[in-house]
Amino acid sequence: MMTLNINIDHVATVRNARGGMEPDPVAAAMIAELAGCHGIVAHLREDRRHINDRDIRLLKQVIQTKFDLEMAAHEDIIGIALEIKPELVTIVPEKREELTTEGGLNVGAEITRYKDLTSKMHDKGIEVSFFVEPDNDQIDAAVACGADMVELHTGIYANARNEKDIAHELAKIDKAAKYAVTNGLKVAAGHGLNYLNVQAIAKIATIHELSIGHSIISRAVFVGLDAAVREMLTAMRNAKFDIGK
Repeated sequence: MMTLNINIDHVATVRNARGGMEPDPVAAAMIAELAGCHGIVAHLREDRRHINDRDIRLLKQVIQTKFDLEMAAHEDIIGIALEIKPELVTIVPEKREELTTEGGLNVGAEITRYKDLTSKMHDKGIEVSFFVEPDNDQIDAAVACGADMVELHTGIYANARNEKDIAHELAKIDKAAKYAVTNGLKVAAGHGLNYLNVQAIAKIATIHELSIGHSIISRAVFVGLDAAVREMLTAMRNAKFDIGK
């Protein structure tokens, strides 16, 4: 059963462009849930460029589905996660100069650190996912850290422009998802997915969740957020895959 989680970061990006209160990402989360999504994703960055502390605390109070807090392993963000207790944290790499997350986390480079982080989250009843490239070594590292899930980076697939490259990247994602499931992990996928390229990913039976933000928020400018969410759910259904209700 594949589910859809909506990333609302870019609602906050628009709000922060004018320094005001609108549009409110918390209201966006509620609309997305009513439209049928299965979870809400928000990335609390160290520089607070979009989602802020107020958003995170309110989201935890109002979300009726699953709350996935994306975060780097910075001490202040870890403290906030342990305080508010989202259902899931997804650990991502983070650089101040990047426009968006540029690739998967190198979990294998700091296994002791990430194992300790996972243990702290588990002590509070929080599941842990690592955002990684579709690479078996990184999946092995996530397993060694005690992760519950991996989210496979789909950005290279999404940016591929010829059939050979697209097929190559899809095969990598498919293989990695199967490997992760074989090793006891749940599997999510995300980054760069849109209404056209999502269908091939939605056909991969070992992927349990999709995390999509930018394309849905962009579409919402023209049709509204409710319709944009429903259209993405339809695109997933058109892949002839049974998604969650």
